[in-house]
Amino acid sequence: MTDPVKLDIMSDPICPWCYIGKAHLDRALAAHPDHPFVIEWHPFQLNPDMPPEGMDRRAYLEGKFGGKDAAIKAYAPVVEHAEKAGLNINFEGMKRTPNTMNAHRLIHWAGIEGRQTAAISALFKAYFVETRDIGDTEVLADIADSIEMDAAMVTRLLGTDADLKEIADRDQHSREMGINSVPTFIVGGQHAVPGAQPPELWAKVIAEVMGSS
Repeated sequence: MTDPVKLDIMSDPICPWCYIGKAHLDRALAAHPDHPFVIEWHPFQLNPDMPPEGMDRRAYLEGKFGGKDAAIKAYAPVVEHAEKAGLNINFEGMKRTPNTMNAHRLIHWAGIEGRQTAAISALFKAYFVETRDIGDTEVLADIADSIEMDAAMVTRLLGTDADLKEIADRDQHSREMGINSVPTFIVGGQHAVPGAQPPELWAKVIAEVMGSS
């Protein structure tokens, strides 16, 4: 019997590489159902300075990458890797880039109820497939309801400052550890695995972890 091994994942629910990275990890875990990982997701905002209401996606991308053509070029590898991972991302349908602080608060509350990975999956689907605004309170409440959380309670909490400082502090802690991009996976509190790694790499990591325990 292999001892449990913590797998900490720094992620943001609007990060396409995080979505792809989770798909790769999921595939590896499904192929190794006896894997030892105990997974915890941690907040890392790609855009910590995003206005609370978010902004027009086209304006955001063109501002970030320096024009439409540069934005298209930057996203070409994302599209390619998403397709290889079997994911359909509806970039055309996305109209806004949200502030993800409230989405991270939902992930935090879901974790308390043991539904964290379900929340992550639902947020990725809502944003990348259904092109919903996951910065919107009603959308977040609906996502909470879909994973059997109390939507009314989530709505009430989102109307307060509950856990705002904790999420911001955890995000800052990751940056102080030297993490500057997501996804970043930390295996056993020691080994950092950056980026959307393929299932084959995770198979090797699982084998190494199980062989050394």
